[in-house]
Amino acid sequence: MPDSSLNMDLAQPVAIDAETVEWAPSPLPGVDRRRLEREAAEHGRATSIVRYAAGASFSQHLHPAGEEYLVLDGTFSDGDGDFSAGFYVRNPPGSRHAPFSRPGCTLFVKLCQMQPGEPHVAVDTRAGRWQPGRCAGHEVLALYAGEAETVVLERLAPGTDLGEEAGHGGLEILVLDGVLTVDGVPRGRHTWLRVPADTGVALASGTGAAWWAKRGHLPGRG
Repeated sequence: MPDSSLNMDLAQPVAIDAETVEWAPSPLPGVDRRRLEREAAEHGRATSIVRYAAGASFSQHLHPAGEEYLVLDGTFSDGDGDFSAGFYVRNPPGSRHAPFSRPGCTLFVKLCQMQPGEPHVAVDTRAGRWQPGRCAGHEVLALYAGEAETVVLERLAPGTDLGEEAGHGGLEILVLDGVLTVDGVPRGRHTWLRVPADTGVALASGTGAAWWAKRGHLPGRG
């Protein structure tokens, strides 16, 4: 892929079924990526699905503007420990690590999108306490709340309609399970959506769904 930006107009909506995106090799063998948004080839802002083959590793590197990831399957490891499927981690700006995976793993990764001074966060979502959401059949698991953004997991019981939210500050979604209907369009597992600020969006699910969501971090359409 050329060293050009990808989906970097943050005031524009984006919807990508990541399962249809071809895997692209990283600079190190055994680590491949499905690119969703990217500022440049190997630096700057990026959002990707990343796959480590069994035994693959990445050399030690710096995250000048932070790294955020959710382990989708397998186990991802570094000097801070082993993070199995369901772990949500934020490595703050200025952190370093040399990651690897013994059994292999798949991650949802966001790079260079954190604020200076943010803390390290590691949440095992499998042990988290879900809280009632906006209506019956909607539950929320808090992952992070800062000045610039909030991050949660959400889930809907089958047949639940959340209605429309105004979208102040924007909304980003990765569907993790089931089918989430977004503005009337069914979105399946590993669909990534980015909705600009001040743009209403309606969420529902006929079959049930779970998803990762971030709010408050995007500009409006201008």
